[in-house]
Amino acid sequence: MMSERALEAERDAIVAALTPVVDGLVATFGPVCEVVLHDYRNPDKSVVALAGSVTGRAVGGAMSEIGMRIVARGDAAGDELNYVTRTQAGRTVKSSTMVLRDSTGTVFGALCVNLDVTAASEAHALLGALAGIGGTPAELPVTTFGDDIDSVVDAILDTHRHQPWGALDRTERLTLFRSLDDRGVFAVRRAIEQVATRLGISRASAYSYLSQARATTTDADGGAE
Repeated sequence: MMSERALEAERDAIVAALTPVVDGLVATFGPVCEVVLHDYRNPDKSVVALAGSVTGRAVGGAMSEIGMRIVARGDAAGDELNYVTRTQAGRTVKSSTMVLRDSTGTVFGALCVNLDVTAASEAHALLGALAGIGGTPAELPVTTFGDDIDSVVDAILDTHRHQPWGALDRTERLTLFRSLDDRGVFAVRRAIEQVATRLGISRASAYSYLSQARATTTDADGGAE
């Protein structure tokens, strides 16, 4: 069995080997492509290599909400391929996120490819309208990207909080915490304090609601995780 030091060296080697791949992929697909290499061992600054500019991030930036979801799932996380989302700036992005594992199967990072397909989507809609076969496009989910992990957590919270905390009953409060947990918010260091501050409750209350939300989820699943 490999020691933790050997595993860390292995993870470092995988990251080093993939770093030049980032530039190579962008050189192949051109300016509509962005490739981001994440090392989730440092989630607040998980971006260790980046080429292209689709989501506006930089090396040293934080993971997106997709990365937070992967971290929350841990070693059970899998690749997410060819999903389409919309940035907060309104750009349509087709992405693939491929998790990185060491030889023990532990997930520690991800290689993400983002393609700005806004122009292609607009051309498709125009051609459909000209041909008389256009329809109302499906509403795309908005994905939060940012160099600051706090801004990502804030944006996720904003999409889930439609009423003041005081107007929510106990079931609605547990639903809010369960939804935030499912999105991977609480896998981020300091997130519980940030959520508590935004909701205007104590950190102890936030921990209590999170614990209750996770307990009710486990009960509903028959004890399975």
